[in-house]
Amino acid sequence: MKALAGEFSLKDLCEALGVSRSGYYAWLRHDRTPRARANQELVAEIKKLFVANYGSYGSPRMTQELRQQQKHCNRKRVERLMRQEGLNARPKKRFKMQTTDSNHNHPVAPNLLPQKSVTCPNAAWVVDVTYIRTGEGWLYLAGVLDLYSRRLVGWAMEDHMETSLVLGALGMARQRRQPGRGLLHHSDRGVQYASQPYRQALQNFGMEASMSRKGNCYDNATMESFWGTLKTELVYRTDYSTREDAKRSIFTWIETYYNRKRLHSSLGYKSPVDFENQLN
Repeated sequence: MKALAGEFSLKDLCEALGVSRSGYYAWLRHDRTPRARANQELVAEIKKLFVANYGSYGSPRMTQELRQQQKHCNRKRVERLMRQEGLNARPKKRFKMQTTDSNHNHPVAPNLLPQKSVTCPNAAWVVDVTYIRTGEGWLYLAGVLDLYSRRLVGWAMEDHMETSLVLGALGMARQRRQPGRGLLHHSDRGVQYASQPYRQALQNFGMEASMSRKGNCYDNATMESFWGTLKTELVYRTDYSTREDAKRSIFTWIETYYNRKRLHSSLGYKSPVDFENQLN
């Protein structure tokens, strides 16, 4: 009604919309209160941040983001305003496909991860492979995650799950990070990670191999959590026509958003890059 007041009479608007004059004036007085104006400003900021963060922030993370921008608010207020505006971060669910082939005769490394103390970057990396549906078929993504900062330090994307895929991700991570010898490399028992070329690469790079127990996904929970974040915040919200579309989208999400901007509750609501930079 307020937006249409310049075009139609108040009487006609009230009749058309079934609103009383007194009700409209009461709303108008409330709309002009300092609290109402503050809520309008906060809603505008919440909407901007919701879009910038791929529609993935619920009220806890949104509250932290607002506070970092010097916006004074509490979680209950943010939750109420997001609910009123229909800003829901819950994604649609998709099915899960098995990507680990542990039925092979290659050597299997012991699980050394529980004994590893991780107090700095490049002390332990966790790795895995996942898949993304496109109009051309599956796209497979291999990732290398730094266990200290949850930063994705290497990745590769191809239309297959051969050993060259995981070697590509490992090569990127090593080239970008230049870790010292002795880094713990943890994976599942998949044939790609147990293959002779991959084991040779780990030996050449001075990395110590560690593998999850058979059938126990919790041994690599941090990597599984990353895949869940990627899929719920990006992949399940997007329909990719081609593998190249998916590659561009995922690259942008990783490099410009996840590593540098996304707040992690496990990192004290810092991004992986900011969490690493605090050591400097």
